[in-house]
Amino acid sequence: MMSKKKTPQMEDPVEETVETAAEAAETEAPEEPAEGTASETPDEGLQAKFDDLNNRFLRMAAEYENFRKRSQREREGVHADAVAYAVGALLPTVDNLERALKAETADAEYKKGVEMTYQQLLEAFKGLGVTVIGSAPGTKFDPNLHNAVMHDEDEAFGEGEIKETFQQGFCIGDKVVRHAMVRVAN
Repeated sequence: MMSKKKTPQMEDPVEETVETAAEAAETEAPEEPAEGTASETPDEGLQAKFDDLNNRFLRMAAEYENFRKRSQREREGVHADAVAYAVGALLPTVDNLERALKAETADAEYKKGVEMTYQQLLEAFKGLGVTVIGSAPGTKFDPNLHNAVMHDEDEAFGEGEIKETFQQGFCIGDKVVRHAMVRVAN
């Protein structure tokens, strides 16, 4: 009779299935805790999940609050920039009204009308939060607010004091719309 030789391909499929099932049972079976170690109870698992979700919620709430504040600052900045742009467009008109006030005229009513228009424009600027930069003679020169176009030696003025203002400067809060054009002494 012929004897059957066992080849690697002809292994017993039943033995393989039994071994595989036993290995699977070992990996799926929960490990029993050793005596003296704490095991996680279902309540502790839920508490950990709750803590994780609560932490994520708090982070999201803080992120939203930061976004809200940043958006508010940006809106205020855009408003200030728009006002600065509009005021900048009107500054040549202010300059012309100042020149008209300095010009000699025989008509007192005309001069009064120009002065009223000038004052009304400055009041409208105040309503928008626009202020005139102080540049009266004797004021200390500040390069952040003033633009020195001339420099003179004059003993009547101290070091770095403004002697004359050629053009008024304007600012909105801390933002300079236009620097004051001045002559500085010493």
